[in-house]
Amino acid sequence: MYTFVLVLIFIVCVLLVLIVLVQNSKGGGLASNFSSSNQIMGVKKTTDFLEKATWGLAGSLLVLCLLAAMTINRGEVEGQKSQIEQQLQNTETATEVPTFPTEAPSTEADTAK
Repeated sequence: MYTFVLVLIFIVCVLLVLIVLVQNSKGGGLASNFSSSNQIMGVKKTTDFLEKATWGLAGSLLVLCLLAAMTINRGEVEGQKSQIEQQLQNTETATEVPTFPTEAPSTEADTAK
């Protein structure tokens, strides 16, 4: 389920980037190509469509991200650690500083005295 949601997030992100790139900040962009007022999708309707598509994709991205956060495997089963906890434990054991004895080791010169 989590992988499926991630694929949907990726698709929505690509579509959102494409929609934003088609738009022009001053009202041009794709809408400027429709100069005739008697076309089915005129300038006004094109900008409305692009704006609604942007808001719709942004909203769906928000919902999908929340859904992904809810479906991520956190290892909540008893006795099972999550992957994050396992990685942290492995990192802690790998970076453990060895403990040294507090007393200085005796040398042969000390015992000869």
